[in-house]
Amino acid sequence: MITVCSLAHLGATVERTGARHLITLISAGTEVPRPPQIAERDHLFLAFNDITAPAEGLTPPGEEHVRQLLDYVTAWNLSAPLVIHCFAGISRSTAAAYITACALDPDTPEEAHAARLRKASPSATPNPRLVALADGLLARDGRMRTAIQAIGRGADAYEGAPFAFDLGARRAPMRP
Repeated sequence: MITVCSLAHLGATVERTGARHLITLISAGTEVPRPPQIAERDHLFLAFNDITAPAEGLTPPGEEHVRQLLDYVTAWNLSAPLVIHCFAGISRSTAAAYITACALDPDTPEEAHAARLRKASPSATPNPRLVALADGLLARDGRMRTAIQAIGRGADAYEGAPFAFDLGARRAPMRP
C-alpha cells in the first residue's frame, strides 16, 4: 500500500501506516528529518522544484529523477508500506504515486489508475512534467498524460490530506 502526504504530516503518517519505505520529492535545501522507522537505504530523496518547465534558479523534474523513482519502486517488494511525500502532498507526490501504480500494475489502464487517484484525493494535481517523463520512459504513448489531463486539476488546497492509494491488481514489478 502507498500512502501520500505532505511534509507536515510525514512523521505521523509513517507512524500510523507502519511504513518502512519512503520517497521524498522536494526542493533542494528543504530540511526533511527522516523518521526513525525508515532505514537510510529505504529512503529515496529526490530534490527538484515543483515546476513544469525550466525556470532560472530552479530545478525542474528531469528524466534522471523519474528513472530513480522507477528503479526504487520496481525494487520495492511490496511487503512493507511505502509513504510518498512532497511539500504539500498535492503535485509531486501524487504524480509519483500515479507513476508507481502505472509501473507496478501495467495491465490496468492508465485511466483507471488516474480515476482511483482522483477518488482517493480530491486535491491531487499530479505534476504534468513528471507524468510526461514517466509516460515516455514506460512507453505509454501519451496515455498516462491523457489520463491525468482527463481528471483535471484537483480542488484548491494549501495542503493535501494524507491518503492511501491502492496499487490496483498489484502485479509483479516491471522494469522500464
